[in-house]
Amino acid sequence: MDYRKRMRDLREDADLTQQQVANALGTSQTMYARYERGANALPIHHLLTLCELYDVSADYLLCRTQESHPYTAKNQKD
Repeated sequence: MDYRKRMRDLREDADLTQQQVANALGTSQTMYARYERGANALPIHHLLTLCELYDVSADYLLCRTQESHPYTAKNQKD
């Protein structure tokens, strides 16, 4: 899985439209669709906003881990 699919899956799981996510990012629906397709690189400030919107870590959104909150889970085990 790559981050573009994860972005789409998170959006769909939250029952949000591309327009609603675009509004949260302060961009157009067309530009957001380009991020989901990989036609444009996702700016880091949008990455951070998406992490807050979906309450997930950047590592999860970028497919570097399968745990949506890896650092929280690790800290809770200690």
